[in-house]
Amino acid sequence: MTGKKEAFYITAADLAAAGWQALPDELVSSRHLIYSSPATLAYNSPGAQGFGVKRAGLAIPGSVMLLVSPGCCGRNTAILSELGGYSERFFYLLQDQTDIVTGRHLKAIPDAVQAVYDCLRKKPSVIMICITCVDALLGTDMERVCRKASACVGIPVLPCYMYALTREGRRPPMVHVRQSIYSLLQPAKRSSRTVNILGHFAPLEDDCELYDILRSFGIRRINEISRLQTYEEYLEMARANFNLVLHPEALPAAEDLRKRLGIPYIELKRLYQTDKISRQYQLFAASLGQTCDDTAEREAAEEVIRSFAEDFPGAVFAVGEGCNANAFELSLTLLRAGLRVSEIFANITEEDFVYLRKIAQISPQTRICSNLEPTMIYYDSSDLPADFTIGKDAVYYHPEAIPVEWSDDVQPFGYAGVRHFFEACRRAAEKEGQAR
Repeated sequence: MTGKKEAFYITAADLAAAGWQALPDELVSSRHLIYSSPATLAYNSPGAQGFGVKRAGLAIPGSVMLLVSPGCCGRNTAILSELGGYSERFFYLLQDQTDIVTGRHLKAIPDAVQAVYDCLRKKPSVIMICITCVDALLGTDMERVCRKASACVGIPVLPCYMYALTREGRRPPMVHVRQSIYSLLQPAKRSSRTVNILGHFAPLEDDCELYDILRSFGIRRINEISRLQTYEEYLEMARANFNLVLHPEALPAAEDLRKRLGIPYIELKRLYQTDKISRQYQLFAASLGQTCDDTAEREAAEEVIRSFAEDFPGAVFAVGEGCNANAFELSLTLLRAGLRVSEIFANITEEDFVYLRKIAQISPQTRICSNLEPTMIYYDSSDLPADFTIGKDAVYYHPEAIPVEWSDDVQPFGYAGVRHFFEACRRAAEKEGQAR
């Protein structure tokens, strides 16, 4: 007679004691089958939701996309194309069984690109060709195919890869697509008052203090690809004095721009601990020979945290990775505010151990779970109920809790991000209270 089957977890204390080199197999997705629960659908597939490969590939103003895929991938793209502004930007070249076996579809791609170009009254600036795991398995040389297609239509044709198979490889899909969309920038006269913000495919929140900090340094033009309206504006990104990288998946793209165009880059992390945000801003300013007075912004953010912690004393959070935050860093922020974190649903990296060790000191019994681990099919929220859930994945696991998805396209950053996060938690609690 078998006992109750339970989802795997490990406490923060036990995981911190074991160390990165001794991760249990359950936390290493390459060592077991992948469980694609509803909790993983927001990020598991490179094209599933939000800014997956397909939507990200259309970041260049005026671009359109040709999806070369079996019918199943075409169908979920059709759902994505219903989002505002995308219905006229997706085109399809579907593969049948013979194409998949023989690769004959490759000869049809240049003709399909020509057909897309010819049918559009307003000619595109770029045509992106998105291919799937089928061509990964076939070993398709898409760079060569794109060069041939570009010669046909006389405009750039670029590849982007929706390869779930390479998600944990050296160049995951979202890393490659970031490199691809900046690859068209050409050497140009640099402007000392221009900077590019790289990393996200949507802009930062309008009231993010980073904009004011950059302007206080004498920066007059701040380029974010999501705010650019024309292809000509996109090309002007080549004039930047430096690139500011806000997401680690954009680091290879920034390195490419450094090598090709000589544009240096600085990386800033998205943080929710106000002392760490301040320290990062001070180091950033010093690297440019500047100073940064962030006192007012820091105090405003800390007041919002204090107010929330006083109004919701001892509130219990379950934190997932399907949100605009590093799940471990955000959990540490909540714990340092005097709140509680019962569980973290995330795939841990070596860098996360910096936060994990501190979490283990404050809350050693916090449980660490992996969304992709097969035993999560047995997860039972009644074993450890939560008051708030952060991230789409945590929301799925805890239907009884107050949901805060915190996954909008527009990106939180800095002190503004901290304020908006705790304000979002408060609004969610008030909404839940009204509903009840």
